[in-house]
Amino acid sequence: MVLVVQPANNFDSNLYVNPKSKPSPVIIPVIDLTDSEAKTQIVKACEEFGFFKVINHGVRPDLLTLLELEAIKFFALPRSLKEKAGPPDPFGYGSKRIGPNGDLGWIEYILLDANLSSESHKTSDVFRQTPPVFREMVKEYMEKMKGMSSKVLEMVEEELKIEPKEKLSSLVQVMDSDSCLRMNHYPEKEETPAKGEIGFGEHTDPQLISLLRSNDTEGLQICVKDGTWVDVTPDHSSFFVIVGDTLQVMTNGRFKSVKHRVVTATKRSRLSMIYFAGPPLSEKIAPLRCLVPKQDDWLYNEFTWSEYKLSAYKTKLGDYRLGLFEKQLPFSLSNV
Repeated sequence: MVLVVQPANNFDSNLYVNPKSKPSPVIIPVIDLTDSEAKTQIVKACEEFGFFKVINHGVRPDLLTLLELEAIKFFALPRSLKEKAGPPDPFGYGSKRIGPNGDLGWIEYILLDANLSSESHKTSDVFRQTPPVFREMVKEYMEKMKGMSSKVLEMVEEELKIEPKEKLSSLVQVMDSDSCLRMNHYPEKEETPAKGEIGFGEHTDPQLISLLRSNDTEGLQICVKDGTWVDVTPDHSSFFVIVGDTLQVMTNGRFKSVKHRVVTATKRSRLSMIYFAGPPLSEKIAPLRCLVPKQDDWLYNEFTWSEYKLSAYKTKLGDYRLGLFEKQLPFSLSNV
């Protein structure tokens, strides 16, 4: 059976980006998680790109295929049924609007809490519109994502000799970790999209790391060090790891939270799943003392994840969120 997903209604097609330079191919680091050198490669990729692809990740292919199929079925539902699972507050179904501060995109999505046992939010409303198998698949998928994010952070800990051990990886393993799963659907179009039309505007992810998987439709771009936007070749069987703001802070800027976006470059629909691995809300975030012993050398002030999350929620997508938490120099340029 072939499922045809109809374009969602009421999307604003006048949403464009004006890239500083022409998108071009770039060689994204590809890391085999079973390789003995993986931890060294991961740290290098986090330093140079803030972004890399992982293979041999251990997630069974049929789970990826079936979960994607069930997600497509959900997005193919009539809008009236999908809207019963929203609006996202903070979890549930949303379309066109990205966040509460005016950002728009050619997109519809569902946002799910990693704690599926909780029924106090819109996550449960999503599952009322889907068959029971969808919930079971989502549960298994998020368990796999928790394991993969923990494994990646464990490799970072080993390579950087972080003390105490499991300082990073434990943040995404504990029950009160503030993690979530977002499924983004960029509907197909009857006409070829205009060049640079926005699906999801440029931004960084605020969490520790994000794990992204998509179908075979292109559109994802990352911004490299010289400010150039480059295309990321899609790979439906692999995962892309994205460094978030929180990990940038904890490494005192050694790892870079990469800016990324999605443009609607083709007529085909695009489906992506992003697992955001976040720490507990009460967790204090600051440069790790084992990496930066002297507090005078910290680039950021200490804050809790809850404080940062609340601050980020009040900004637009493209805003530099970490600016409010950077330490100010003890002198001004006028005094130099």
